Amino acid sequence: MLHGKKNWIIGILITFLIFAVPLTLVAVPRVKSQQIDNPRAHLPKHPIPTDHSGFFEDADFKTGQDVTRACLECHPEAGQDMLHNNHFTWTHTYSRDEVPGIHDNVLGLGETVLTGKAHVLNNFCITVKPNWPACTACHAGYGWSDENYDFNNPDNVDCLACHDNSGQYVKGLSGNPAESVDLVAVAKQVGNPTRLDCGTCHFHGGGGDAVKHGDLDNSLINPPDDLDVHMGANDMVCTDCHRYEGNHVFKGRSISVSLDDANQAHCTDCHNEKPHADDRINLHTDTVACQTCHIPAFARKEATKVFWDWSQAGQDLPINNPHEYLKIKGRFVYERNVIPDYAWYNGTVRTRYLIGDRFDPSKELELNPPAGDINDPNAKIFPFKIHHAKQPYDKKYNILLTPHTYGPGGYWTDFDWDKALRDGAKAFGLPYSGDYGFARTAMYWPITHMVAPADQALQCNQCHTPDGSPGRLDWEALGYPGDPMIYGSRKLLTETADATVGGAQ
Repeated sequence: MLHGKKNWIIGILITFLIFAVPLTLVAVPRVKSQQIDNPRAHLPKHPIPTDHSGFFEDADFKTGQDVTRACLECHPEAGQDMLHNNHFTWTHTYSRDEVPGIHDNVLGLGETVLTGKAHVLNNFCITVKPNWPACTACHAGYGWSDENYDFNNPDNVDCLACHDNSGQYVKGLSGNPAESVDLVAVAKQVGNPTRLDCGTCHFHGGGGDAVKHGDLDNSLINPPDDLDVHMGANDMVCTDCHRYEGNHVFKGRSISVSLDDANQAHCTDCHNEKPHADDRINLHTDTVACQTCHIPAFARKEATKVFWDWSQAGQDLPINNPHEYLKIKGRFVYERNVIPDYAWYNGTVRTRYLIGDRFDPSKELELNPPAGDINDPNAKIFPFKIHHAKQPYDKKYNILLTPHTYGPGGYWTDFDWDKALRDGAKAFGLPYSGDYGFARTAMYWPITHMVAPADQALQCNQCHTPDGSPGRLDWEALGYPGDPMIYGSRKLLTETADATVGGAQ
């Protein structure tokens, strides 16, 4: 009896080992024992700035150029570096073959194509030219007021815009210092770039705080810990991620102005490719960008502009809220705590609308749609702010127009669309028929700031819904037959498709 009972017990144990242990291994995530992620080990070491408080005792700086000339006495190479820097040139240069999309352009495309802030349009204030004084208030230079600006003179570089540590520096029209600025006092307090230095321009793009980006605004100057784990809880500065590459070049690219991904800042500059303890989450990093889960919403403190209707400008309406209406600009919609739109993104654009491109005005025109799809091994699902607008176009030539808005004769002064569009077209050499309308456009802004604490990251059931109800992601729009939890991952779907094609051959 004891011998039989012993065999029976052994049989039960064997059965348990065969069936229960594998089920346990499947059900419980594998937690790796070694340290998974140590991002602080990869942070750059910032130079210790020289104390300038004892300098410039006898200086009498009247202009910004006076300050720069003093800077260049000790840093002559910095001036030369900046003459080739995108912050100063506002220009990216590409060969015609590097410009994606098919462009039916009334101006014709030469062998060289220029993009960058100075050469492309957007669906906010539209173009820098011919509206320089207002737009170049954020230029890293002094005095850019017309097409004759000298980009070869290092004295025109604004050193204080990026190196002011006093918090008192303010720029005005054409990028010149405001009259109230004590240039000597500011020059004595220079150092490494601060969040305020970078944010003075990047937080206020589009004419105001939080207007353009959605994930960049004044709340990030001194953010609470739960708003951004990098700049809040870890007190990081912009140049920790947008790190110095030498020659006054910093990492970073935006598809609002550039076409390539040449020196982009990536999460994996500090974090591992597979940073999670749970392997099931790590499986996502092949197809899902870090930002998709870790930035569940943008504009979390300040509302951001999501719609701009230029066609409503020029009216005397009893609306006192500048987030709803301005006579010089039209109607707006602002939103706060916004859930992003999602698209496949490989770091570049599918096409980029160039000034003079013909388009179909019966459809919404995407100015810079992200490149990538479910079959692109370099693309990941990425969060975006999409800014929609109605902006002027020529009904005969079907091209977007470039209005003259700022200054004498501009729309903001005369409220004359025909004159503003005629003057703007002349500045770019565009044809203008006199018959104008307002076309619907969309512009994509990648969301990569305002990273939430880990406990606020997206949870499984916010994207994968067991009952089949709509979740955060539109799986079919992303190219899946349905939820990948049911239909399979991109890799599985691709392998299945390849096998089917192979079998057909």
